[in-house]
Amino acid sequence: MFIGHYGIGFAGKKVDNKPSLGTLFFAAQFLDLIWPVFILTGIEKVKIEPGLMAASPLDFIYYPFSHSLLLAILWGILFGIVYFLIRKNIKVSILLGSLVVSHWVLDLIVHRPDLPILPWGNLKVGFGLWNSVPLSVIVEVFIFAIGVYFYISVTKAKNKIGNFALWGLIIFLVVIYAANVFSSPPPSVQAIGIAGLSQWLIVAWAYWIGKNRYGINEKLREEK
Repeated sequence: MFIGHYGIGFAGKKVDNKPSLGTLFFAAQFLDLIWPVFILTGIEKVKIEPGLMAASPLDFIYYPFSHSLLLAILWGILFGIVYFLIRKNIKVSILLGSLVVSHWVLDLIVHRPDLPILPWGNLKVGFGLWNSVPLSVIVEVFIFAIGVYFYISVTKAKNKIGNFALWGLIIFLVVIYAANVFSSPPPSVQAIGIAGLSQWLIVAWAYWIGKNRYGINEKLREEK
């Protein structure tokens, strides 16, 4: 899953207005932000297998440290703890930790049974939605659209940048998603890793958006 994760990040703003959109994206995509590092260093392994699944040519051979359920939970706890130590906000810390774990849950829907429960052993799960391109697109776009709706419903632009940057990112994510689904398989594992690392730029883009938008509830409190 790709834009579905960002949809969950957008939706996080509906739960609590305090964290920046960049922080919400950081949490929602945390597992996929560390995964490229693991595959580029050889710690985890992926293989390109055209035709493996209708919506994805990637054979996730070994990725227990970034994508096992146990490690996803531990990463979520660690993420929440670090945020709490910095911001001293337990509610947001729990939200962010939950967003980290939500990544594994969404991947469970689309992956074939290749997601490990534990970083050791052979028990792997996945519902396989990627076997159908139409269903994959419908589900992922729906999650993304709902998330964007929630975000827009609780924020307003401070200036023109707040609107242009937001809609520019939305369009960019949709285009990248369409390219991933309907284009040829990536040329190499190294290209996958480099493309994965580029998602840090999306997180930075989201922080930029956050600086140019404000939460509606926050504004109302100021006016009172």
